[in-house]
Amino acid sequence: MPSTVKKQPRNAAAKKSAKSSVVPDMLDANVSVETNAQLIARRDLAVPRGVASAAPIYAKYAENAELWDVEGNRYIDFVGGIGVLNTGHRHPKVIAAAKAQEDQYTHTSFQVVPYGPYIDLAEKLNALAPGDTPKKTLLVTTGAEAVENAVKIARAATGRPGVIAFTGGYHGRTLLTLGMTGKISPYKKDVGPFPSDIFRAPFPSARDGITVEDAITGLKNLFLTDAQPERVAAIIIEPVLGEGGYTPVPFDMMRQLREICDQHGIMLIADEVQAGFGRTGKWFAIEHSGVVPDLITVAKSMAGGYPLAGVIGRADVMDAMIPGGLGGTYGGNPVACAAALAAIEAIEEEGLLQRSLDMGEHLKARFAEIGARSAPFRMWDIRGLGAMVAVEFVTDFDTATPDGDFTKRVIAHALKRGLLLLSCGMQGNAVRVMVPLTASDAIIEEGLEIFEASVAAAVAEDAK
Repeated sequence: MPSTVKKQPRNAAAKKSAKSSVVPDMLDANVSVETNAQLIARRDLAVPRGVASAAPIYAKYAENAELWDVEGNRYIDFVGGIGVLNTGHRHPKVIAAAKAQEDQYTHTSFQVVPYGPYIDLAEKLNALAPGDTPKKTLLVTTGAEAVENAVKIARAATGRPGVIAFTGGYHGRTLLTLGMTGKISPYKKDVGPFPSDIFRAPFPSARDGITVEDAITGLKNLFLTDAQPERVAAIIIEPVLGEGGYTPVPFDMMRQLREICDQHGIMLIADEVQAGFGRTGKWFAIEHSGVVPDLITVAKSMAGGYPLAGVIGRADVMDAMIPGGLGGTYGGNPVACAAALAAIEAIEEEGLLQRSLDMGEHLKARFAEIGARSAPFRMWDIRGLGAMVAVEFVTDFDTATPDGDFTKRVIAHALKRGLLLLSCGMQGNAVRVMVPLTASDAIIEEGLEIFEASVAAAVAEDAK
């Protein structure tokens, strides 16, 4: 672990330098706290092993793109709570809005006594979503819940049961969403059977030689073999695969999916849970393709760290369910709604959509430099939209064999040096970047320097 940082006074000069970041007052070394090891021991007795954690550290404090653990160790956060913190840890506008709402009321259940923040946020999301048709928004609590409700709405609107998803797609961990998720380990292992009327189509893959034409042909063959198009309610796709490897859907494929859906009366669902709210340089990643979906699922960075999710869709489609058919006790919590409105305002006021585009170009350029200098013929692909970027490691360029072990070691070396990273991809051999869009240039560069040192260390291990 990185050495414990001694407490320093808060002052503006110290904040200017990423490498001399101010240690929060609450991390006073004289205050007795539990260690990471002690908390791990307690966790092993109290929490099921299925709830895995990527890092063996426990959070004490976080601010923007930095995090301190209970022992006072500082980390640069390139994970952002798995894409939840596009506006950073504890954004001042988000925290202020949440606290102001807490002073009024924290819960009534919108299904019992409704409230204004829900409507305010629904109106805002309807205005942000692509397309000229009238829209409506349902608010729920988690991404998986949003996806399940999108399927319910599509089934009610079409009177059909079938759903088509894609290889490598991730849509949640509930049984219905697991049926759509296209990755066995660790999500689907040992927990089937899954719901019926869910079908899988191929996703383009340069490594596997699957082109857009191949993927569309596979979908059309699915219509001939298993999924009668007149019985398919929806096609669901992540505009950029999340857990599947941060691979953007080729724009031509997205346009062809729209045409196919229109031809057969199928709803097109864009799962924007991880790619939304500025991560790709647009409010929604699907906007890059110019395609307008029928339904959009949202969550993660929408509320700046508070649990909130939703479904945005064409008004006529969203109204397909009868009164009482949609909702949930905690859905659209007023504190989370207030936080979301503030997070969206911060993205607008701070120009974070353009910041994402600029950051993405910088990250790709720096990763290319790092790969050429520190890991020749190991960094096989650098890809993404905006700041939703991943680097993929292989054993060599000739075979392009995925190297998940090497990726794990890079992440482990980074943690020791004070950088939080997370992998993704079907073989676990890609490192994805989810650093807050509010992170300073200095913080990002410090993180990239740690990343390069970590890659070099993993390469050196292979040379022994």
